[in-house]
Amino acid sequence: MKLPIVFRIEAQAEFDAAFDWYEQQQAGLGVDFLTCVIEVLERVESLPQAYEIVFEDIRRAVTRKFPYLILYRVEPTRIVVMAVFHTKRDPQVWQNRI
Repeated sequence: MKLPIVFRIEAQAEFDAAFDWYEQQQAGLGVDFLTCVIEVLERVESLPQAYEIVFEDIRRAVTRKFPYLILYRVEPTRIVVMAVFHTKRDPQVWQNRI
């Protein structure tokens, strides 16, 4: 059974900001970013335990083409995306949310 994926408010805001930024750089680039994130989320949904734990119980999946990590926690009834995080940012920003 696949678990539903939900975003924390901060993760949704990060995703929205990244989408907007890429779309402003070039029309359609935000959509490419969206597609890459969806691909990662589909893989996470299929095999949530397959990705490495990087901090406490938080797992990390990497997007292709874009320098972003999807950081998530597997709970009994859902997968919670904790951050949609640019790889150049200080990881302490998302670690402080845990």
